[in-house]
Amino acid sequence: MPQTLDERLLEATTGTLELFGVYLGTRLGLYRTLAERGRLTAPELADAAGIHPRYAREWLEQQAVAGFLAVDDPARPADARRYRLPADHAGVLVDPDDPAHVAPFADMLVGIARVLDEVVEAYRDGSGVPYAHYGAAFRVGQGSINRPAFLTDLTGSWLPAAPDVHARLSREGARIADVGCGHGWSTVALARAYPGAEVIGYDADAPSVEEARGHAEGTSARFVHGDATALLDDGPFDAVLVLEALHDMARPVEVLAACRKALAPGAAMIVVDEKVAPRFTAPGDVLERLMYGWSIIHCLPAALAEQPSAALGTVLREDTLRELATAAGFTSVAALDVDAGFFRVYVLS
Repeated sequence: MPQTLDERLLEATTGTLELFGVYLGTRLGLYRTLAERGRLTAPELADAAGIHPRYAREWLEQQAVAGFLAVDDPARPADARRYRLPADHAGVLVDPDDPAHVAPFADMLVGIARVLDEVVEAYRDGSGVPYAHYGAAFRVGQGSINRPAFLTDLTGSWLPAAPDVHARLSREGARIADVGCGHGWSTVALARAYPGAEVIGYDADAPSVEEARGHAEGTSARFVHGDATALLDDGPFDAVLVLEALHDMARPVEVLAACRKALAPGAAMIVVDEKVAPRFTAPGDVLERLMYGWSIIHCLPAALAEQPSAALGTVLREDTLRELATAAGFTSVAALDVDAGFFRVYVLS
């Protein structure tokens, strides 16, 4: 039977609290300790992870009740029960490269929680909340949630679905710009997949750039702290990519126009953004609900912190992207026929 609204909100409250439990488990290294040590009692986990035994017990019990951890014998005394991380939960909670690794959603929610009062005030006066105010937790969560797809799918299936682009980037001496690179996982993937290319990541957030440089150690990728206007000095490029970032930009037409001008003759631009429905319908499916959820508390307030702002929000529909691309001077926008999960992949030329 369909849930009533009060039942949905009760379930949502429970889920939010459980995500905060996931945040504790990742931030304190509790999941990783269990993955490495196997079955542990509360005192053993406390000793191994360096936390207080009473907190260890409460967290383990909550995680077992939620079904995230397994307990060997619930009837045993509290400090004698042994808890373990099920093998099929390790990817979700521990392995940062696993396609199922969604634990970073917890970091993002913690970052949002810290600025909710600022969001309230922004709603009242029409201002915004700068990206930096969401803090390290949100920044790390956002970079980590995209990491599996960017490290694997970007160069494994998305770009090969555009054969001309893929072939051009495979040539020795190709030049690639990754605009809005964030934590740099996409830039790292491009440098690994196209070893003969020069790959540069650009981002306006200084802490993200510094963290990206750490992630890129051992690769040829390099990073620039700056916006898309820096491309005009560094071009021309054989491809410019904007991955899951265009909807966050206050001036998307200007960004797209700068990217177009930085392209070498015959080169194309790749834009990856959310795979939302073609038009507004209500009620929406789970993906539409998720994207609007991010929009009302992060993407729209962050975009409105810069003025003037297009104020796109997270739900960037295909028709809107085509309008932005046309305004920026592109004459062709093609959505690739490739399974990109939460995303849709476009080629602009």
